[in-house]
Amino acid sequence: MSATASADTLSSAETSERSVLLLWMIFTGLSVFAVVVLWRYGLLHLMVVSDRTYISSVIAVLYILTCGHCFWRSRAIAREGEITRRCRAILSASGEPRGLDDMRALPGGLVPDHIRNLVMKAQAQPAGRIDQTLLLRSLADRLRGSNGFGAFVSDTLMKLGLLGTIIGFIIMLAPIATLDAADKAAMKSSMGLMSDGMAVAMYTTLAGLIGSILVKIQYYMLDAATQRVFSDAVMLTETHVTPTLERRHDG
Repeated sequence: MSATASADTLSSAETSERSVLLLWMIFTGLSVFAVVVLWRYGLLHLMVVSDRTYISSVIAVLYILTCGHCFWRSRAIAREGEITRRCRAILSASGEPRGLDDMRALPGGLVPDHIRNLVMKAQAQPAGRIDQTLLLRSLADRLRGSNGFGAFVSDTLMKLGLLGTIIGFIIMLAPIATLDAADKAAMKSSMGLMSDGMAVAMYTTLAGLIGSILVKIQYYMLDAATQRVFSDAVMLTETHVTPTLERRHDG
């Protein structure tokens, strides 16, 4: 019964961590499908041709690079989740935390490094409660890593879209100063420039908004997965590591 429950727990943890990459792949697959549909109907080509500033193209390239970074971070978090699961299995094997006796039994990773730091702290301090608050803050920062890059890129894409809006309105309003209502040819040319400016403003704004939203969604899922790994690490250390270290220290 106990073995079955343990196997179910490990299986659910493994599935949970694999879902980090699975969610990213599903989201990216839907995004690629949307891009293919837009390209099929010529909307992407129209956006590239109409945007004389190429800001929308820059936004698209930056978004693709950010997707690559998010995939790299998702793999890292999935790997840390799997390492945490293995640490739990080692420390709870037969009810004896044998991984604390031989730290080489633990795999390499951020959570095992945190456990090793706890052991070193317990050996260095006098008897008493082991406070891992500062070490947990350090672990949280290390797990988070470069996840903040997503917020930076999302904000940058939004501002690039606004920059395109301003440039588009400048292009649109520039002919008005020299507009002569009696000159029909000049009026026609001015209307063309105004139309081009409006196209720049609209397409860059649209690209910036969509890119910003999609980046936020990806990194929201990444942050949620990171928080789950951190919570698992806290539960692991509070239930298996610190009680054993305090008991050994006091004994």
